[in-house]
Amino acid sequence: MTTDTSPGSAPDTDAPSAVPDKPVVQRGDRIFSGSATAAGVLILVVLAGVAAFLIVEAVPALVAPAEDIPGGHGLVAYIAPLVFGTLVAALIALVVATPLAVAVALFITHYAPRRIAQGLGYLVDLLAAVPSIVYGLWGILVLAPASVGLATWLNEYLWFIPLFAGPVSSTGRTMLVAGLVLAVMILPIITAVSREVFLQTPKLHEEAALALGATRWEMIRMSVIPFGRSGVISGAMLGLGRALGETMAVTIVLSVSGGITFNLIGNGNPATIAANIALEFPEATGLENNTLVASGLVLFLVTLAVNSLARYIVNRRREFSGAN
Repeated sequence: MTTDTSPGSAPDTDAPSAVPDKPVVQRGDRIFSGSATAAGVLILVVLAGVAAFLIVEAVPALVAPAEDIPGGHGLVAYIAPLVFGTLVAALIALVVATPLAVAVALFITHYAPRRIAQGLGYLVDLLAAVPSIVYGLWGILVLAPASVGLATWLNEYLWFIPLFAGPVSSTGRTMLVAGLVLAVMILPIITAVSREVFLQTPKLHEEAALALGATRWEMIRMSVIPFGRSGVISGAMLGLGRALGETMAVTIVLSVSGGITFNLIGNGNPATIAANIALEFPEATGLENNTLVASGLVLFLVTLAVNSLARYIVNRRREFSGAN
């Protein structure tokens, strides 16, 4: 069948329009889009402002002679033990909290009955609302005295490991206890992220594994954990960022009296950056103030690097459904 294209013929009204109609943008969409954009820009402005403030205030300490820095050995010698203590406490918390958080998340999502799982989920989330000073008081009044016996046993049987070389602290206010307190504090963060990721595992993957004869644990190991691995890692990085910046709990628990040491159960413990700022800032003046701000700048950069790594891991996660 041919189309009549003679000059006198009428145009074909059924032919599709060459130019599609532009979508109509509602006022609410424009308001929401503008608000979201403004919020994103505001976050970047605030972050840039904080970075600029830290850099400007830290410059006098960066260019000051080594003998003028507190301690008399230079800025690097002042900040290095603080960075070491911060990383050690945060790593202890991460090593302890991550496996426990994954286990709790798996129990809530795949083992516990619905009523128990819901109540346990609320209870874990409630841990995030407890003030850090309460954790610090619990650590110094309960956990520290209770840890002396464990520390003595570790020193008696594992003395050849530098972490437990001793001598054992009689008060229990050690780096090990500080790391355990931080582990309890970051547990809700890692658990919440892991739980949500495990719940997003495609049901077809779980049902296929069970249909092939896998046990519940084998199904979790082959389907749930591989799917949520990147989410667990990102949750752990977020928890690590929280542990790096914790102040009050570490300040209350940790007995600071030494430099860089790997001994976790002794009296000589390096301070963390946040705890050192909280202790020294009220009485600091002049260059001492700038030195503390410089250490805060280092903490800012470390925390920013950790959060950037977590975002990178999240962005690398590939979405897939149970149908492919």
